[in-house]
Amino acid sequence: MKILVTGGLGFIGSHTVVELQNKGFEVVIIDNLSNSSVSVLKGIVSITGKEPIFEKLDLREKISVQDFFLRHQDISGVIHFAASKAVGESVTNPLLYYENNISSLVYILQELEKKEKAQFIFSSSCTVYGQADVMPIDENAPIKPAMSPYGNTKQIGEEIITDVSKVSNINAILLRYFNPIGSHPSAEIGELPIGVPQNLVPFITQTGVGLRKELMVYGNDYPTVDGTCIRDYIHVVDLAKAHVVALQRLLENKNEEKIEIFNLGTGVGSSVLEVIASFEKVSTKLFPYKIVDRREGDVTMAYASTNKANEVLGWKTESSLDEAMESAWKWEQKVRSK
Repeated sequence: MKILVTGGLGFIGSHTVVELQNKGFEVVIIDNLSNSSVSVLKGIVSITGKEPIFEKLDLREKISVQDFFLRHQDISGVIHFAASKAVGESVTNPLLYYENNISSLVYILQELEKKEKAQFIFSSSCTVYGQADVMPIDENAPIKPAMSPYGNTKQIGEEIITDVSKVSNINAILLRYFNPIGSHPSAEIGELPIGVPQNLVPFITQTGVGLRKELMVYGNDYPTVDGTCIRDYIHVVDLAKAHVVALQRLLENKNEEKIEIFNLGTGVGSSVLEVIASFEKVSTKLFPYKIVDRREGDVTMAYASTNKANEVLGWKTESSLDEAMESAWKWEQKVRSK
């Protein structure tokens, strides 16, 4: 079966392409390379022994999207990653996020709506919950007002998919990620942010290799075990495998509803200082950091209830925080040694 992966050269997308190819799927990647590199293809081939079809295409260009689906009428499913994803940038440039994240989704759904049957996996986010009232967060937690334009595009995206599925042959699974980290154990692909990293782990590993002077820890006065914010850090390979399981669920008609929602996390919260301690353990390096004032928009705590994903989807995480940090460190060292 041929599967389209949009944003397939990005961090999560590339790891999902690997898992799809390992399961025997034929993969077509669309990516505009705005936050990725065509060199990622080499890593995918090195791991799987097979090169996916790649088309450089901007999904904001409606005619290009229409042309793509005309040329690839045998696509059995779509996993949609392509989106801008930096919270801070979305605050300063909201129109970029609304155009990129919403328009591309609409244009793809318009083409899928023409098919007799279409299977769609949406890359969503735990940001849709905002500051949840109860931990762990399950799929029935209320959707609160978004804390950023990025978070709002995920909420709007979910609403669009839900509305369209009611009047079309599109079946969809919405996957709400917590915090993906790590890299493939081969160190052939991994997270490679352009510019200063927006996420904690790549900032830590870049500091570890001397690219950054020190990490700013935003606040140590939160009501948590050590005063720092708590998040649910999931190994990217575990996350990628969840996409394949979700896709197979749709392709095998095992979904119980036209729209299904699953949280993807480990079910364990780790504080910023615990993540730093894990890095020090796997790297055997003392890590430089500085406590500064809280950062606006940070929620105190967010970690997933994994019951539904475990029981209904039949998926669970396999890797520990230390294993994820070790893979991220191995990847960072390889990238900087080139």
